[in-house]
Amino acid sequence: MTTIGAQIVCNLGSRKDEVLDLKARKKVAPILDPLARGLGKVGLTPTAVTLIGLAVTFAGASLIALSYLTVGAVVAGVGVFLDALDGPLARARGTATVRGAFIDTMSDRFGEIAVWVGLAVSLRDDAVSLLLCTLALAASLLVPYVRAKAESWGAEGKGGWMGRAERMILALSGILVAGFFPQVLTPMLVVFVVLVGLTVAQRIRRTWQQLPG
Repeated sequence: MTTIGAQIVCNLGSRKDEVLDLKARKKVAPILDPLARGLGKVGLTPTAVTLIGLAVTFAGASLIALSYLTVGAVVAGVGVFLDALDGPLARARGTATVRGAFIDTMSDRFGEIAVWVGLAVSLRDDAVSLLLCTLALAASLLVPYVRAKAESWGAEGKGGWMGRAERMILALSGILVAGFFPQVLTPMLVVFVVLVGLTVAQRIRRTWQQLPG
């Protein structure tokens, strides 16, 4: 792999290295690494694990759309967890590539979109909740966009409270609990929109400070 290619892999792969990921990497490695090696032993490649995780997340999002909130959140959570294994598997096999990192990054976005679309479909008769879902999805997509744009100009656009891991944990936990107590869903959506919106603002501010006048 060329130096440029290696740098691209590093940049793409680091998209997950946000607040929770950076602090928890060493703690979860003893759990993720053996599981990743186990997947490698049965012949699965990192890309295959990424795509399987995405398919499971889509299945969970479909269940959420059908208003099976608790089951859907659990299934989608399994998909997100599987997606977390592709990186350790790639490192264990020494097969990290630019294409693999690109697929992983796109899978993250597709999975996140699927969950919010599924919830929006389930809440289609509630105008306020539907609006909040739309705002949640928009803010979620802006977080990685600001970082990507910042890095394209040589700035560091990461940081803030709500990286992908935090967003998925909050969203899926809220959806899961809402399966038992529907009244918690709207407050969760409000909290989500506020926190992710603040994260977007944090990243915009940090990027602005680093850019030349």
